Amino acid sequence: MTMIMLAPNGGRRLQSEHPAIPLSIAETADCARDGAAAGADAIHVHLRDAAGGHLLDAGGYREMMAEVARLAPSLAVQITTESIGIYTPAEQMRVVRESRPAYASCALREMIVDDAAALAFYAEMAEAGIGIQHILYTEADALRLRDLVTTGALPAATLSLIFVVGSYPDSGGIAPRQLAKFLGATEGLTAEWSVCAFGQNETRVLAAAMALGGHARVGFENSLQMADGSIAADNAARLREIAGVRAALGLTPGDTARALGGL
Repeated sequence: MTMIMLAPNGGRRLQSEHPAIPLSIAETADCARDGAAAGADAIHVHLRDAAGGHLLDAGGYREMMAEVARLAPSLAVQITTESIGIYTPAEQMRVVRESRPAYASCALREMIVDDAAALAFYAEMAEAGIGIQHILYTEADALRLRDLVTTGALPAATLSLIFVVGSYPDSGGIAPRQLAKFLGATEGLTAEWSVCAFGQNETRVLAAAMALGGHARVGFENSLQMADGSIAADNAARLREIAGVRAALGLTPGDTARALGGL
């Protein structure tokens, strides 16, 4: 069973890059509805401020979750805690505590600055039943997470990971084989894992991930391009392409709660 998560906007791209990038809560909820119809099982949401900048805000997240639930009730909603060089770990933790989502993504290298505070936060989230997906940008991140899990410092009962293959905006031609470094670094862990990738090779990387037993995150946060290099009309077009790959592999929609670290 394979989950496909929609990541429709991220914290950087603006509508000057593509008019179909959703920036407001209403636009994101509309995109969620269209994404669900195209095959998405979950959505990874970012908030933007009035100027289009990255925003972490508990009230905004509560409004976003309510709007997505109204228009796309089948989708699991995961909020981001990404700092993008703006927010401190304490602020990232606070937005999760105050918004109380079902799921949140947390970059290990951003959160594990004060180890004691971060590990207490992860234990608190596990107790509260909030699914945390650990973002791993590098092999070093993956090795650090494995150490934390194997020493018992990090809760591992419902471990969820996302491997970031390549880098924003287009990675300069990433290849599916780059998945190997993450899989090697996390070997031996019992974990659900997902992949996001960048640029024209996004589809190839996600196809490899799904074939190897992982889940896929797709959308304009990571790439505007279809597999053939053309610019996608919208996020739903990217969803349809990846859902088609999932079907071609003989895979079915996954256990979203388990994939995102839920109980």
